[in-house]
Formats: sequence, C-alpha cells, structure tokens
Amino acid sequence: MKEKIHPTYYPDAKVSCASCGTTWTTGSTRKELRVDICSNCHPFFTGEQARLLDIEGQVDRFYKKVKAAQTHVEEKKAREAAKLERPISELELSDRATNALIKIGIKNVPQFLAKLAGGEEAMLAIEGFGRKPLVDAKKKLKALGFELPEVKTAEAA
Repeated sequence: MKEKIHPTYYPDAKVSCASCGTTWTTGSTRKELRVDICSNCHPFFTGEQARLLDIEGQVDRFYKKVKAAQTHVEEKKAREAAKLERPISELELSDRATNALIKIGIKNVPQFLAKLAGGEEAMLAIEGFGRKPLVDAKKKLKALGFELPEVKTAEAA
C-alpha cells in the first residue's frame, strides 16, 4: 500500500439512529455516523412492513405538494387562455388606430398577432393605422408578456 493516501480508519466509530436513538460501534473512516433509520426501527426488520412509516406526516406533505403543483399548472393554463382572449382595446392604442383595426375585423390580440406575422407592411397598409400605433402596440404586447412573431423579410425568402 502507498503511504499517506488512505483515509484514517476508526475501528470504534460510533453510529447513532435519529429515529429510535439506538447507538452501536463499527469500523469506519468517519469517527461518528448518524443514520435516519436503522434495523431496530425499520418496518422491514421489525415485521411491520404492511404499515406505512409516516412519522412526521411526510406522505401527507408530499401529496399536498403534488396537489399544489397541479393547481399551479391549472391556474397557469387558465391565465394563458385568458391572456389570449384579450380584446384589442387593452393595447391602449389611439381611438383612430383601434377603430381602424376593428373595421377590418381585428377584435382581439391573437388576430392582431396573426396580422403582425404578415409583416409591418401588412399592418401599415391598414387605412388609419400608422407607424406610431404599430410601435406602441409592440411595446404593450411585450409588456403583457406576448411573444411577437418573427417578421419575414424579402432577403430571407
């Protein structure tokens, strides 16, 4: 064996169980060991394997966390669905720009995003809708958490 590379071995290491308090000695590279459960209190060794060991309500806490996570996911889906159905008036554009969008049939945010996906030229072609409302709408959409569609340019096509 090589010198000075091996850990110190303690032949009388003290082991203590956190559940039942039992202590014993064994050989180890650590002087003192603590275990959560030992053979004196584990249901498999005590014959109580049919009974679930739930000392501190761990199973109940686990199910509570699972239920909270499911509730959170459902709430997030509901918020996303509500977010998509926002009316165009929530973009807080000028009355002229809002009326121009409503006139061509754009009444909610998803319809606006679909039209915006066609490019800025398609938006600017709307009578009564100019560059300023377009910039304002993009800023408001970003603030509301929407992802703007990538504009297809003539060079990329």
